[in-house]
Amino acid sequence: MANANKVALVTGANKGLGLEIARQLAREGITVVIGARDTMKGEAAATTLKSEGLDAHFVPLDVLNEAHIAALPAYFADNFGRLDILVNNAGVNNAGVGGGKETTAQILRDVLEANTVAPFAITQALLPLLKESPAGRIVNHSSILGSITEVGNMSPEWLGEAYSSSKAALNMITAVQAKKLAGTNIKVNAAHPGWVKTDMGGDGAPLDVAEGAKTAVTLALLGDDGETGGFFHAGKRLPW
Repeated sequence: MANANKVALVTGANKGLGLEIARQLAREGITVVIGARDTMKGEAAATTLKSEGLDAHFVPLDVLNEAHIAALPAYFADNFGRLDILVNNAGVNNAGVGGGKETTAQILRDVLEANTVAPFAITQALLPLLKESPAGRIVNHSSILGSITEVGNMSPEWLGEAYSSSKAALNMITAVQAKKLAGTNIKVNAAHPGWVKTDMGGDGAPLDVAEGAKTAVTLALLGDDGETGGFFHAGKRLPW
């Protein structure tokens, strides 16, 4: 199998989109590591994938915990000797898109910390290992709600300053990282999963998690001729 021996970290992967991304990557022969802040739930998720015959592991990862992030490089170096794929999936929406509470300055700080600063910090910590990979891939899970172009076409009840700002900032980080890593084996892209039936998306969403995971998985498995520095959904480039 072409992806044998590859190792991937998926953050926020004990449920929903993160777990499904890990599942789909593992089905491609990749060793997946589930990052989650709740040890019991994270270990249970890894056990679920193992019961499906997949190679899955758990690492404690609260993305707001600096000690957890600092421990990641040694974890991968000691246990696997490599890291090939990083999917920054973990995120929050404290302002409640679609009729939630009003954004406050503290909510803005909290959401930016989780959705923008944390994936940046995790990427920076793991970049040396990813640079050693023959085909390092970084996927930042964003949202169409972070597209400044698309927000202009949206109804205000779908919008929250905190969530949209955090994803727009994550998109910018994606674009800058891709420029800085040009000429290396690393490709960096942002993914919009679509409106998915998850705890955040709600039961009224049109896509199931299997469909929603596909964009991130595709970007994680890009070949040498794949794009970098883009924002994608279902194979189509989205406007920033």
